Order: sequence, then C-alpha cells, then structure tokens
Amino acid sequence: MIQSVTRAAQILRTLGSGPRLGVTELSDRLGLAKGTVHGLLRTLEANDLVEQHPETGKYHLGPALLELGNAFLEGHELRSRSLLWADSLAVRAQEAARVGVLNGSNVLIVHHVFRPDNSVQILEVGAVLPWHACALGKAIVAFLPSDRRAPLLREKLSQLTGRTITSKAELKSQLEKIRHAGFATDDQEAIVGEAGMAAPILGFEGHAVGGIGLTGAVESILPSGPDPAKLGTLRDAARNLSRDMGSGQSATRWSSTS
Repeated sequence: MIQSVTRAAQILRTLGSGPRLGVTELSDRLGLAKGTVHGLLRTLEANDLVEQHPETGKYHLGPALLELGNAFLEGHELRSRSLLWADSLAVRAQEAARVGVLNGSNVLIVHHVFRPDNSVQILEVGAVLPWHACALGKAIVAFLPSDRRAPLLREKLSQLTGRTITSKAELKSQLEKIRHAGFATDDQEAIVGEAGMAAPILGFEGHAVGGIGLTGAVESILPSGPDPAKLGTLRDAARNLSRDMGSGQSATRWSSTS
C-alpha cells in the first residue's frame, strides 16, 4: 500500500467521525508528525476534500466528498435495485424503510424511505450504525459466511442504550435464531423508543449482500412481538430483492412464519 494515501484516508475518516480538528489534534490522534499532517491537509484542501475554517483554522470534510458519495450511491447496484421494493414496503407497512450494507463493523444506510405521514423526519442515507445494535446489521451478519461473521463477534461491542446487546455469547445465540427465523429485530437497542425489524438480502451465493428493514416506534413495530402484517410485507420485499440480486434461495428463506 502507498503510505501517503493510507494516511490521507486516516485523516478523512478521523474528520468524518467528529467535530473540526486542527493540525495538532490530528497529529496526536493519528500519531503522525505535524509537518506530515499539514502537508497532507494542504493537498486534500487543494482537491476540495477538506476545508479549513477561516476563524478557528481547524479542518472539516470538503464538498468533493459529497460528490463522491453521491456517485457511490448512484452506482450502487443494491441501492438501485431496492428503490421500487423499499418504496412499496414503506407504503404497505406505513413505516420508514431502510436498505443497508455492511461497511466494516457498521451498517451503511444506502436507501431510506420516509414513513408516509406528515411527521418531521430526517433523511438517513449515508448514516452508519453499529451492526450489533440494529435489526439491519444483525440480519446481514447472521447470513454471512462464518469466516466473515466470526471477526465481527470478536470486536468490542459499544453500548448505545441500556438495551444494546454487548454480550458476545448472547449475540451469537441471537444470530443463530435469526438464521432460523429469517429476520431480525431490535428493541430500543440503538435509540430509546425506537424499534426495527429487518431481513437479509441474499446474493447468488446465498449469503447476505445487504438488508432491508422497517424502523419506527416500539409500539408500532413490536407491539407484543413483531407485527405480523408488517413482517409479511418485509418478507415479500426481502424475497423480491434477493431474487433481483440473483439468489436462488429466496423462495425458502422467507416461507417460514416463525
């Protein structure tokens, strides 16, 4: 690997994970010399990948990254194939629908359909969630090959709410149940008051290439367990999307009503 490119990527990821940072702060966080950090920042700034705040002198991400992000989304096969099915899911279930893919130990939201009402909602495209704290993440990881699933279970699991599962033994057991049931849920594990249910989107090898799910108020998504009608619409969307992604297993994965 080219060291300068790796370091530039580290700077971008660090700036993307928090508030504006100065040269000294970046140097301390990354363990790099100030001169090295300053030189990389100047190069990134010249390419509009970072910007320097005129008053504080600190840096934040630049507009070119938004262009690249939009280009990524427009060219993402799963997102493009999910538009119709996710829109239909949101209308049928009367809940917000999200499509996500695994990105490291997080789920990246690549498509988000608002709940079809007049409430104020925030577009979550581009948001990242710890995989273990959301139904989307658990649905995806449960249907990964074991050699990809095992490293995720070895990592430290962050606590987002009092209901976030951080016990690796408990999470492993839950993933086994998800594989059997064909869907996952989360009950206020990422945000207090919110719940979700999700199913994996399978590719031609039968492994998860992403997930599609519903998210909303606990009393709506999980009134006394998964709402049967909403779960049925979710299974339909997951089955159709898996078929579009080349899976030959979708006919059996979501036939269960467990």
